[in-house]
This record gives sequence, structure tokens and C-alpha cells, in this order.
Amino acid sequence: MKSSYTYVADAWKKPKQKLGALLKQRITTWRKQETVVRSERPTRIDRARALGYKAKHGYVIARVKIGKGGRRRIKYGRRGRKPPSMGLTHFTHGKSLQWIAEEKAGRRFKNLEVLNSYYVGEDGQYKFFEVILVDSSNPEIKADRKINWIANNKNRVLRGQTSTGKKSRGI
Repeated sequence: MKSSYTYVADAWKKPKQKLGALLKQRITTWRKQETVVRSERPTRIDRARALGYKAKHGYVIARVKIGKGGRRRIKYGRRGRKPPSMGLTHFTHGKSLQWIAEEKAGRRFKNLEVLNSYYVGEDGQYKFFEVILVDSSNPEIKADRKINWIANNKNRVLRGQTSTGKKSRGI
């Protein structure tokens, strides 16, 4: 007998087939929202639980939208040149889009620490990630032996200490 999390995980293996209309409707509403939005509950409960989320005080879920595509440089005063010749295009970020999403959430919620993040969808212009944040000053978090280590780690995401940051740094 399978658990309910297994069925949720199976649905997210092929989201366009299994969640097509629902996901399309959600992404349409997410696209109109701000860049970082606090969410009531995780969209992918199986993935959130696997990455350390628990449904208790001190845990926060934030959905972040990130523009897809490469980085553009600022145009400078070379007139009459095509953008590729000016050195404006074909630059990539030194980080993954997921790491950038974690940093945006960390900067938006300054009093919380980023625990982890996961992918929830994309359209032609944006990718959407949900970031799990933890309030290290919350008494329930301090009392929990499995998560109270996060109180000693400040600005984990900015130092590349999350799993995505470590992967981007090649660790």
C-alpha cells in the first residue's frame, strides 16, 4: 500500500500530463503576483517534507518567480554596433536560477533563514520555485533538536550553504 506522498510525487514526475489544467491555471495567477509571495502551504507537499519542512510554527513557504534566460549587460556608448558585437548578450549567471530564487526569498524575509527550495513550475518567461524558510528565533524551532542547528548559521543562502548553493559551487 502506497502513501499519499507517493501519489503526489508520481503526479509531479509528469506534471503536464497529470496536472496540466490545474498547473496552467496556477501559473497564470502566479505570473500576475509579486516576485516573492508568502504561501499558506506547500504546493508540492512531498518535496517540501523531503527537504525538511514541517507543518508547525517557525516554518514559512515563499514562492519566488525568476525571469528565464541569460544575463544582459548595460548598453554603453558604441553606436552603430549589433548587440552581439557590443558584448551585451550571451552572458550567463554564475549561479543557478534556483539559488537566485533562494537569495531573493532570503533578502525579502530578513529575519528567516533559508532551509531549502524546490521547483514548482514554469512558463515561457518565468520559473517558479518554493523556498522553505525557518524562523531561528522561534521557541518551537529552538526546542526541536533536528532543526535548532539553523540558529547558529546566519545568512546561509548568501554564503552558498544551501543544497542548491553547494551544487552551484561544485561541492
